[in-house]
Amino acid sequence: MAALADRIASFFSGNDSATDEGLRDLFISELKSVYYAEKRAVDALGDQAEASTTNEVGTAFVNHQNESRIQVERLEEIFKIIGIKTDVYPSDAIDGLISDAKRIVSGTEPGSLTRDAGLIIAAQKIEHYEISAYGSLLTLANMLDFSQSAELLAKTLEEEKETDRKLTILAESFVNNRSKEEEEQHPGSHHTNRHTPISSDATLGGTLGI
Repeated sequence: MAALADRIASFFSGNDSATDEGLRDLFISELKSVYYAEKRAVDALGDQAEASTTNEVGTAFVNHQNESRIQVERLEEIFKIIGIKTDVYPSDAIDGLISDAKRIVSGTEPGSLTRDAGLIIAAQKIEHYEISAYGSLLTLANMLDFSQSAELLAKTLEEEKETDRKLTILAESFVNNRSKEEEEQHPGSHHTNRHTPISSDATLGGTLGI
């Protein structure tokens, strides 16, 4: 058995064919998983837009739904680039996050701003999952010298980060303050009794600082 130092040196010199093949298989598996997640997110965003209370939040979801459709096309292009049949690998993670969003809709009053705040929380959970998934895929693509795929993945990763940032701004500037006012006017009616200061960095605790 080769020493660990020898394996590491061989890997970084590009001479470890076994590891390279393993990383390629991992890349394909993760690609299929992200493809599944993105296609599910497209449908979920439509449901979230329909369930939202305000035009601002509904429009944000519709805009990202359209962007996600383009991201799906990029993933399909990557399948073509690496010569693999387009396929999905079901992900319990995204299924759970989408179920959580549905739970928020069923647990809040229609037409309430608290519902919008909850939908933003659910949307950002999905965004954080996608940011992590695309970041991991991009790392693998770079390690495998999949330069064309890496370029496409990097573009989508930046879009996901920008969407996350926009959702944070939307929550801070409008939804959270108004949902707080709504709760104060109707105490206990929206399943919340405390309001935590919002972090400006959505990746450090979420939109509502929860």
